Amino acid sequence: MMNKLTHFKIGKIVSTQGLKGEVRVYSYTDDIYRFDELKDFYLGKDLENKWDVEKVRYKGNMIIMKIKGIETVEEAEKLRDKFMYVSREESRDLKEGEYFIADMIGIDVYTVDGEHIGVLDDVLQYAANDVYLVKNSEGKEFMIPAIMKFVPTIDMNERKMIIDPIKGMLD
Repeated sequence: MMNKLTHFKIGKIVSTQGLKGEVRVYSYTDDIYRFDELKDFYLGKDLENKWDVEKVRYKGNMIIMKIKGIETVEEAEKLRDKFMYVSREESRDLKEGEYFIADMIGIDVYTVDGEHIGVLDDVLQYAANDVYLVKNSEGKEFMIPAIMKFVPTIDMNERKMIIDPIKGMLD
């Protein structure tokens, strides 16, 4: 069964910036500059009320955002630690071979020899490369680097991933 999330988490408001209501946002996206195109978003579990983006700038790896209607540091402080979401329709277009993590969770994982290893439970995102966390029926977890050498095939239509593990990877 396909895991079809309707909204994707794109960031988290981590603190305020200055006194005029700006906030600092930590990006959860592969491309921090996707915030340049962001017009509006949802906050937390409230997927009814959209918040409008007034202005975006960058400071290191942080996004500094001015949200329409937030004019003071006190108003901005109330948004601290809230997650930002966009709807699936407003998410960025994926390139060939790219998938949303939410859509990958739960796919079956097999070795190149056809042995069923388990299901994809999570995708851990690191600077060097992502790591697929695969869990078997007994609850044992395996960490598979998300690189072509170890994961030659991901077939989203058949909902399966083929891995080519090296010695010790599945111990």
